[in-house]
Amino acid sequence: MDHAPKIIVWNVRGLNARARRTAIRSLIVSTNASVVCLQETKMELIGLSTVLETLGSDFDDYAYLPAIGTRGGILLAWKRGLVMISNPSLTTNTLSALVTPPHGANPWWLTIVYGPQHDNDKIAFLQEIRDVRANCAGPWMLCGDFNLIYRDEDKNNGNLNRRMMGRFRRVINDLALKEIYLNGRRYTWSNEQTPPTLVHLDRVLCTADWEEQHGECHLRCLASVISDHSPLLLDYSPLPPARRRFHFEDYWTRVEGFHDVVADA
Repeated sequence: MDHAPKIIVWNVRGLNARARRTAIRSLIVSTNASVVCLQETKMELIGLSTVLETLGSDFDDYAYLPAIGTRGGILLAWKRGLVMISNPSLTTNTLSALVTPPHGANPWWLTIVYGPQHDNDKIAFLQEIRDVRANCAGPWMLCGDFNLIYRDEDKNNGNLNRRMMGRFRRVINDLALKEIYLNGRRYTWSNEQTPPTLVHLDRVLCTADWEEQHGECHLRCLASVISDHSPLLLDYSPLPPARRRFHFEDYWTRVEGFHDVVADA
């Protein structure tokens, strides 16, 4: 059996319907994921029976951010036999927790986000991300449906909110975050119209020390017909790569001594 550590990140568009929970469970079981991060649960209360029915009997611990009525909501569930997750904390649009891998590996912070729809709420949400980072020292990974983009290529048409894109890009740069490359698909959401609007709303970001700790992690899209968002599967196994790729990070230019190092080289 495959025991490589894996995380599912998915906006499921609600857990209220039994047929939807059954379909979600089928996908989760097929991936053998040990951690599941679901957004837009649309449930104010989530009990263990709902978690087991949706994810399978191996997911024996969980934390959640309640939905407001039938809007929003986040569920984080995990297999205690494979990973330990503690210290959950909630904000308006995020759920964070400390992940302690087995076999003495270094702990790291996980934050799941479900971004709001309206511009004023998006601005508050970006400040919320900054505040969460201030409370999560050390290696950090954040994932989910941000409901934001920061590059032109994140959308298949020219209807872009460049001011909001710039705000999101500044947060990414100021917090020295990098995006884990998504293999196999450019966009993660479709409005399912003809012609479709396609957008890369769901993503995984991390700090440099998280990336160093987890080597060449691999992120890819899975297929699903029960949501207009694609599930993301992250294999974060910390196996050392045979040869690491070089990445130039934008924030390096703001690090003290950067220009001196370049000049010396």
